[in-house]
Amino acid sequence: MHGGLSPELTSMEQVKRIHRPVDIPDQGLLCDLLWSDPDNEVQGWGENERGVSFTFGPDVVTNFLKKHELDLICRAHQVVEDGYEFFAKRQLVTVFSAPNYCGEFDNSGAMMIVDETLMCSFQILKPVEKKGVTAVGRQSTPPKKTM
Repeated sequence: MHGGLSPELTSMEQVKRIHRPVDIPDQGLLCDLLWSDPDNEVQGWGENERGVSFTFGPDVVTNFLKKHELDLICRAHQVVEDGYEFFAKRQLVTVFSAPNYCGEFDNSGAMMIVDETLMCSFQILKPVEKKGVTAVGRQSTPPKKTM
């Protein structure tokens, strides 16, 4: 996954049926798969501070994994300080591979390695000291709204 889960996702067949390439809509299944975020403070589905998609609680992760007979959701899309971060009792992991994201963060990056026994480990990419680094122009993740 890139972002996370969607309240509209009832079958993995829905993901297979997404025509590609495609423009990302402002709402709906594809938008949620790209932009939804986990949130420990939420039970079920919540409003996302980014102003797009939803947040989802640990209960949503547990129910999704059980329904689809999966053990782990691996996602990206969200800067995490150590390069990876577990959620929902290690049922979901966010892996973010870009250290010093856009020259604006001091985050580490990480790569997840899955061996033949499905054991997961992480290689950490430490941030480097900033020396006049500028971000390259590209579409970015919608910023979180400030209250």
